[in-house]
Amino acid sequence: MAETTESARVFDLGKVPLRSLNQALHQVRDGSNEDWEVLNPGGSHSVAVGVDSPVAIAVRGSVGYYCGGMNDGAAITVHGSAGPGVGENMMSGAIVVKGDASQYAGATGRGGLLVIEGNASSRCGISMKGIDIVVGGNVGHMSAFMAQSGTLVVLGDAGEALGDSIYEAKIFVRGEVKSLGADCIRKAMKPKHIERLKGLLEKAGFGDVDPASFTRYGSARKLYNFNIDNADAY
Repeated sequence: MAETTESARVFDLGKVPLRSLNQALHQVRDGSNEDWEVLNPGGSHSVAVGVDSPVAIAVRGSVGYYCGGMNDGAAITVHGSAGPGVGENMMSGAIVVKGDASQYAGATGRGGLLVIEGNASSRCGISMKGIDIVVGGNVGHMSAFMAQSGTLVVLGDAGEALGDSIYEAKIFVRGEVKSLGADCIRKAMKPKHIERLKGLLEKAGFGDVDPASFTRYGSARKLYNFNIDNADAY
């Protein structure tokens, strides 16, 4: 059974099954403002998936794959690192990972904010569709691959093939980029972009970072429709 304190509902995954936690989260009543605390996650997979209520969830430790997947309104904080697919298909709300994240963080995300205070591995933001992702460290290769909309902000460096086959998502990188993917180019930083980036950095807890120190990347818009002259780029 879960414990209830004055400030939070506590689930110790060393004592109760993960199914009990997720089932309880799915039964939260509309309008609930409860705080939840998850102890001893021990790298469990699919922690707090499919939450559709604006509750606050503190996970005290590292998690496996798909933590916070399909999140729709919750504020989830992982006090550790996360495995593959954290925030996958996220709709709204916020997820903060205090450590590092494995591959395809925020994949196909449609909304909300994903903050990774450490590094993210390959394919961060793959096929993102409206989510905002802020990474305090570096990202691996093929990040923002086929990114359709939303924003990827990287305070560190980016690996190979950044933004490959990108559509209308925006990428801001403060450090070095090893290489750009097909149809991704460097773009001018206009005042509107600096203002947008400033707001995102503040929201993600990096308000002391100068938005003007970033470089913007985006789509050259040459691969929207098949053109035989660009066949080698596909």
